[in-house]
Amino acid sequence: MSALHDFLVAPFADFAFMRHALAGTLALALGAAPVGVFLLLRRMSLMGDAMSHAILPGAALGYLACGLSLGAMTAGGIVAGLLVVFFAGLVARASVLKEDASLAAFYLLSLAAGVTIVAASGEELDLMHVLFGSVFTLKDDALLLIAGISTLSLVGLALMFRPLALECFDPAFLRGVSRASPAAYYGFMVLVVLNMVAGFHSLGTLMAVGIMILPAASARLWTRSLTAMLALAVTLAFVCGLVGLLFSFHTGHAAAAAAAEHAEEIDPAGAAIVLVCGLAYFISLLAAPGGLLAQHWPAHRRHLSS
Repeated sequence: MSALHDFLVAPFADFAFMRHALAGTLALALGAAPVGVFLLLRRMSLMGDAMSHAILPGAALGYLACGLSLGAMTAGGIVAGLLVVFFAGLVARASVLKEDASLAAFYLLSLAAGVTIVAASGEELDLMHVLFGSVFTLKDDALLLIAGISTLSLVGLALMFRPLALECFDPAFLRGVSRASPAAYYGFMVLVVLNMVAGFHSLGTLMAVGIMILPAASARLWTRSLTAMLALAVTLAFVCGLVGLLFSFHTGHAAAAAAAEHAEEIDPAGAAIVLVCGLAYFISLLAAPGGLLAQHWPAHRRHLSS
């Protein structure tokens, strides 16, 4: 029992930065994983990756204007992401281009603009923490921001649950019986942007999409019920985050990352969390009723169809 306590409990009981990292991971799991489920069901999984790059120029401008200001970088990232969502949606609805093509065009332009801004400014923007995050150095203000965005996401999803669910399974029917389709689309895209901005403060823009999509994909392999899928995705995201934090701590990366808060080193905890999410996905892909083994075991197929 003592060894189990030292492995599971002691890191969070003894170190404040581990408690902060755990709280941030829980908040991300509560907000990002449900958004990832709806992205998956809407066949828009790659949009999360696109949006994670689209917020870069806004974050860069916020840094250049105010330095390492949480508010400035957050506001810049939100504005940049919302502009990409708005113009991509406008082009998709007003031209022959489909949504994925218009989004790809605008997010690539946004990413190129971010790199150009950083290169032309002459300032030494620490892109490592923006791209890969630093979950072990989360401060109280960042935790409050992530928790606030997660709360807003849950409230927004609850208010838009019915039109979002209908649009996932029968978008033509929703457009035929309700005018809520555009509002649900843009409202949901706002939630995607907000969760990407929350994610880049902890896991970075490149890793935040992992905790959003991988638990959702794993949950989809285990159940067809939307409510069960949402609950399972949140649970998997948090458990994988917990395991990733413990792995980083016990391999010695946590103390180094916390001590070198402003160093130009990559915090490995975000990558560890995403790798554990990936492991859960591959286990689900093999063992779940909707996975590969179910194609060869009749009992699994009967369970899936029931």
